[in-house]
Amino acid sequence: MRRPCAPGDVHKGHGANDRNDPKPRERHDLSMNSPITTATGDKPQETWHSLTAEETMDALSTRRRGLEGEEADRRLTVFGENSLGKPPRTPYWKQFAMQFASPLIAVLIVCGAVTMALHHYVDAAAIFVVLLVNAVIGFYQEIKAGRAVDALSSLSSPTSTVVRGGRARTMPTSRIVPGDVVLLESGDRVPADLRLVDVNNLRIDESMLTGESEDAGKGTESVEESASLGDRGSMAFSGTMVTSGRGRGVVVATGSDTELGEINELVIGTNTPTPLERIMHRAERAITVAVVIVAVFVFVAGAVLKSDPTGAFLSSVALAVAAMPEALPIVLTVAMALGVSRMARHNAIVRTLPAVETLGSTTVIGSDKTGTLTQNSMSVEMYAVGSGEARSCDGPDDTSTVVRSRMIAILKAGALTNEARRSHGGGAESESATEYSGDSVDIAMARAADDKNAVVADDLAAPVVLDVPYEPELRYSMTVRRNPDGTLTQYVKGAPDTVAHMCSSMADEGGEPRTLDPAAIHRSYGSMAGRGLRVIAVASRDLPRDASARDYADASDMCFLGMEGMLDPPRKDVREAIEQCSRAGIEVKMITGDHPLTARAIGDRLGLKNTDDPITGSEMLNMGDDMLRARLRGTSIAARVSPQDKLRIVRVLEDEGHTVAVTGDGVNDAPALKAADIGISMGRSGTDVAREASDVVLTDDNFVTITQAVREGRVTFKAIRGSAFFLLSTAVAAMLAVGVNVIAEMPLLFTPLQMLWINVVTNGVQDVALAFEPGQGDELDQPPRRASEGLLSSVLWGRVAVCGTWMALCILVVFRTMLDHGYEEGVARTMALTLLVLFNFFMAMSARSERISVLRVNPLRNPFLLVASVVALIVHAAAMYVPATAHVLGMIGLSGGQWVVCWLIGASVLVLSEGDKLIRSMLRRRGYDRARWGLRAAGLKARRGISRMIGAE
Repeated sequence: MRRPCAPGDVHKGHGANDRNDPKPRERHDLSMNSPITTATGDKPQETWHSLTAEETMDALSTRRRGLEGEEADRRLTVFGENSLGKPPRTPYWKQFAMQFASPLIAVLIVCGAVTMALHHYVDAAAIFVVLLVNAVIGFYQEIKAGRAVDALSSLSSPTSTVVRGGRARTMPTSRIVPGDVVLLESGDRVPADLRLVDVNNLRIDESMLTGESEDAGKGTESVEESASLGDRGSMAFSGTMVTSGRGRGVVVATGSDTELGEINELVIGTNTPTPLERIMHRAERAITVAVVIVAVFVFVAGAVLKSDPTGAFLSSVALAVAAMPEALPIVLTVAMALGVSRMARHNAIVRTLPAVETLGSTTVIGSDKTGTLTQNSMSVEMYAVGSGEARSCDGPDDTSTVVRSRMIAILKAGALTNEARRSHGGGAESESATEYSGDSVDIAMARAADDKNAVVADDLAAPVVLDVPYEPELRYSMTVRRNPDGTLTQYVKGAPDTVAHMCSSMADEGGEPRTLDPAAIHRSYGSMAGRGLRVIAVASRDLPRDASARDYADASDMCFLGMEGMLDPPRKDVREAIEQCSRAGIEVKMITGDHPLTARAIGDRLGLKNTDDPITGSEMLNMGDDMLRARLRGTSIAARVSPQDKLRIVRVLEDEGHTVAVTGDGVNDAPALKAADIGISMGRSGTDVAREASDVVLTDDNFVTITQAVREGRVTFKAIRGSAFFLLSTAVAAMLAVGVNVIAEMPLLFTPLQMLWINVVTNGVQDVALAFEPGQGDELDQPPRRASEGLLSSVLWGRVAVCGTWMALCILVVFRTMLDHGYEEGVARTMALTLLVLFNFFMAMSARSERISVLRVNPLRNPFLLVASVVALIVHAAAMYVPATAHVLGMIGLSGGQWVVCWLIGASVLVLSEGDKLIRSMLRRRGYDRARWGLRAAGLKARRGISRMIGAE
């Protein structure tokens, strides 16, 4: 634990000899006459757990009777209040204004201004409404993101019991200072980081920090300086909960200097953009640069070649308006909002919109073990009679009656020296009729005995005449009970070696006692522990009816009954979910604070790959990032890791190009949840900190839900990608057509108002409808999108180039042909504009799927697109024949024959787009699925065929 910032602290470089030397103690002078200053530079070394209680109090200039009031006030002015720091808040107006700091938004604003200047107020209003809606959504999301730190601050207890001047008093937790002596009782939340000086059966739930499901037993003995957080038995950490016993500790760190405060700093300091956000930023910059360059080129070329700056300016404005995908921001919002709605039906609540897509591109899931992959409830899995082999508690029915009776005896002994409390809720038929509270080991043993009917009501009601509760120093608990017939029975449970020393005989599987064999017991214990089980031994003996229980306070001459092995069992269906993730190209890694053996046992049961050699937090201390990256490739388990270790694992995986999702429910998971590409927290068992730091909350706390969320994420991105393909292909066509039109010295192809008409009324409607495209059902059978891919895949970029060029060429040829045949410019322009509208119609149909032909996709699966496309054609035709709109847009009604020509030429684009799909489908069946696009694949196939012919000859 980090020490308070005082002069003379022991920093790195001082070894064990320094702690045994009285001089270091003199340097820790915090008395009334010594100044206290905050430290600067390097962080103090985390050594409080390695000092004795007396050395700690000497270093903090305090005593067991606590600080005096005047000294406590003085320290409060130096160290500040015991509260977590908060980052400075950005003013709301600035957060809102930052939503417009995007190149794409800037160009859209220009487009809106141009539209306004052209007196097309409806279109201008539509553009500005889109901008405003997106700004409001982004502003709202940023406001919610700031709640993570507030949730951390709420973990501090409002009041605590502190000893000041020899008197215990209740006071606000915020006024606790280093050197204060704090009293702890069951149910208390630890108010600061404490070095324990007195304990009585003290156990603390530290799962929020360490991830371990078992409550931590506490003592006062110092531990090794290198001990991990979960092994610092002499410490109590801020924010954790006392589950049983009592204790007294001296405060060694408050506020931001605590372990909880260090996590707070990690949460504040991590803010990772999602892959979709990075993709969109790149796309925005690329689109902006391309449009500006081409528009400037068109303006300069027109001004020079035609000596008509005004016409060139109108052409460049038309090109900019045509090329800008005004509908893309709203498409993103609609697609992700639909994804949010679909995920909610699968018990996944999305807190940030881009997280919808990020799940779909996930390549690694770093999952917390306790409460996520497992049930966060210890369960007795195996037992061993005497020194016999380990057997499953739910073993085969052919187990001998004698062996099963010995199992019942073991479970009964564990249940009758037990502090678990039973409470009865629902009816007898309810699975939750009996609820248990207390220590997790006691609960597991009590539940196992109840499930196997090893104890009855009379057994539990038998009077306890002597009880020795479990304490870490004793390593056992012992109870003497008076049976209904008046006899006494002594029961002991505890660490196997401790219990074995109390015994002179042991049971065998035949039901007969025999001489104790410590070596055989040790082998049996090793076999169970090697499976990651927590092993507890039990023993018993009958006492004379007239015996005095106090004469048997020191247990001896007992019969070693056997051992119970317990584990936090996996959640139901998690193994199948992990297998599904594997088929979808997603690797699952378990990241836990538990012991490596326990983690390995759970990993094997879950079907994780590469569980033989887990990486540990202590191992990571001496590793560079390159070595860590290599180790992570060879293992699926990271055990005994701290929050900093988990955060480092996430960053190393991200640096390697992975899209990382992290699951968790505790405070220890918060930094990694926020730093990951996608943070997934538990809604039921999770802490407020984890939920506020995450992007997605699972309301059912079920890992299985993630697989469905991944599928919905992939569906969402497919819809976004299809919309982007449609917009960019038509934008490329418009840019090429307008650019060549200027260079070729032809009359103006399109006016800016006509381009606004196309983008807002026709393209925009169809593009938004593409966001409603449902999945094809094979999303989890495909690998994740490669990290190198942008908004479009290489296949779609090739298709954009080919189809865009073809559409531009057709538009120019039709326009030029109409002029050459003596048609008016208005008719030729209307013909070209209508042809572009029909190209959009057919490209929207083709954009529904990257791989599946439009002929195989049911048009009724996306009725919004069908209706939008038909309505767009009707609106365009109506505008052409209604005199008022035709005059404003500069269009002239076409004849029936001209419409037929436009339809036939418009449908020709399907030959290219759908032909590419067909070629790629045929080549995939022949093993050429890695080619970047269809024509290149065809060329590759041809070259291989020629090579085979030459080789054959």
